[in-house]
Amino acid sequence: MEDKATQGLDTASLMEKVLYEVKRVVVGQDHFLERVMVAILAQGHLLVEGVPGLAKTLTVNTLARTVRGSFKRIQFTPDLLPADLIGTRMYNQKSGEFSTVLGPVFTNLLLADEINRAPAKVQSALLEVMQERQVTIAGETHKVPSPFLVMATQNPIETEGTYPLPEAQVDRFMMKVLIDYPSEEEEFVIASRVTGVATQVAAVASIEQLRDIQAECRRVYVDPGIMQYAVKVVSATRRPDRYGLGDMARYMTFGASPRATINLIEGSRALAFLRGRSYVLPEDLIDLVPDVLRHRLVLSYEALSDGLTADQLIMRILKAIPAPDRPLDTHVRVEATA
Repeated sequence: MEDKATQGLDTASLMEKVLYEVKRVVVGQDHFLERVMVAILAQGHLLVEGVPGLAKTLTVNTLARTVRGSFKRIQFTPDLLPADLIGTRMYNQKSGEFSTVLGPVFTNLLLADEINRAPAKVQSALLEVMQERQVTIAGETHKVPSPFLVMATQNPIETEGTYPLPEAQVDRFMMKVLIDYPSEEEEFVIASRVTGVATQVAAVASIEQLRDIQAECRRVYVDPGIMQYAVKVVSATRRPDRYGLGDMARYMTFGASPRATINLIEGSRALAFLRGRSYVLPEDLIDLVPDVLRHRLVLSYEALSDGLTADQLIMRILKAIPAPDRPLDTHVRVEATA
């Protein structure tokens, strides 16, 4: 037990060092940074919506340097081809043979910048690699490095020359995070740092250590009552009438898939781990519900005409379904070590 406690303290200290290094460069955006860390620990992918200039690229690049991971950025454009992402077969005239050239998806942290600027066939090229962590080129399967995280960005202020993401593509993102402009104080610090001496980021962890942390995060205990609560919340998006929300059925064409339930549980496990606990509390899961569900709800025209958003419907669901009682600390620790 003492070894486990010591390991937990070492892990927490390492995660604090990683966040400290990132925040030496990135100012503010605490919610966004926390969700990035949750996605890494839970081995999920992140869809980020925000106007340009909010440090989305800088965050992922800095994080890759702190964990000695590889980082690649793909600028999505209408003329992009699937082979530009995953790779292709090239003919060598000297040898008379074909060789495989791997694309930029073979990295630890991949930034898909303005993903909605490429057509659906290019967006769909990420389907296999996001789910299976592998790419198939000319019948041959190639594994991507581990860990692997895709962070895609969308610009909410422009619609010209953009393509909506297919529902199958959107569902593979663990969370959709909305980020806003910094405060005046934060913007002053940003201007001071950018116009001053460049900050050197130190590598405080390795990819091997990150894999170990991911494995340790999987051991965080989730009470069956909290799992059942996640099932009810997701089920309410598909059959709201079962939970006294029959008037909401006309606002949602499609609800969230079972993948949302899995992401809620895995994400709340990672969030509890970041908060220094070996067990999940209801508030961990509730904090993640909007980010996990908002991109999975397909709203009807009636909802759009009434000016309703996915977040507003999610809040109604959370109010209608009572959260379970907080599991006792002693009970959790006994269950976790059983």
